[in-house]
Amino acid sequence: MATESDSSSEEIDWRSEASAAEMSRRDRLEEWYRRMIYEPAVVAWSDSRTRLGILILSVYLLMALVAVLGLWREPNPSQAPRLLQPFQNWSYPLGTTQSGVDLLALIIDSTPFILLMVLAGGVWATGVAVAVGTVSGYKGGTVDAVITTISDFFMSIPGLPLVIVLAITLSPENPILLGVILTINYWAGLGRSIRSQVLSIREESYVEAARTMGTSTPRIILKDVLPNIMPYVMVNFVLAARYTIFASVGLYFIGVLPYSGQNWGVTLNNAYSNGALFGMETLYWLLVPIVAIVGLAFGLILVSQGMDRIFNPRVRTRLTGESESVEEESSSSTTGMM
Repeated sequence: MATESDSSSEEIDWRSEASAAEMSRRDRLEEWYRRMIYEPAVVAWSDSRTRLGILILSVYLLMALVAVLGLWREPNPSQAPRLLQPFQNWSYPLGTTQSGVDLLALIIDSTPFILLMVLAGGVWATGVAVAVGTVSGYKGGTVDAVITTISDFFMSIPGLPLVIVLAITLSPENPILLGVILTINYWAGLGRSIRSQVLSIREESYVEAARTMGTSTPRIILKDVLPNIMPYVMVNFVLAARYTIFASVGLYFIGVLPYSGQNWGVTLNNAYSNGALFGMETLYWLLVPIVAIVGLAFGLILVSQGMDRIFNPRVRTRLTGESESVEEESSSSTTGMM
């Protein structure tokens, strides 16, 4: 009897330990969701700039989805009226070109290509810059000297001529490859800027304490260094993405990049070639792609400005309702001054 009682109690203890482990995993998942998804969403949505930026970018994502699913007509010459002005015929809301091509179809058909190219250019430029800048600034010594020398070499190469040579040589038609080519040496200057910020963060007391405790270098960079430079990184990601947009459109406009399908730069070139810059009757043909370009860049800028609140721990703590210490501190300091 005693043996059966002992075995049953051991089984109950095992089940309770398994339940506690399961609850622990569940708690960790809930904590991860709260920290990584819920709180950033609350903070981001509290900023009107972020809401407007997300709304603008959602329009472009919707156009990309429409293009991928083929829910709008193909941008091919049709029997539509030539040079139809915008908003005169709702079958062609943005008007038509000299060949009867729907301008809205041109913009929609180009959107997936543009978004992939912008994402690739931004990720490449900021990703390489963050890796180079953080490692160089934190490690110092020989590692810093080698990385800095390589960065200086790439910074000394004129960006636009290099891009033009690569574009003519490779004739890239893949948007991801094109985005990387357009920002091929953009990372060098940004990496030097990030390095200078990491140099100052490396001397902070909490980083020194982590090193003293024997924390590994990758963990220190991920937990202590990167969160402090993320607002700067996000802003420069948007700047790199915007540079990718303008550079690609400019190179398509002057004919350096291959005309593989429709593109906002190709549309600008065709409009200019048909005198859209010199006649009010066809000016809309030029304005439609310009508005698409400026709108995407503006949406990215608004989102990047709102992202600063996510990486600001004082604002994040207050807006997610964890503590009111910031407000109390502010009110007490104001009272003291009075």
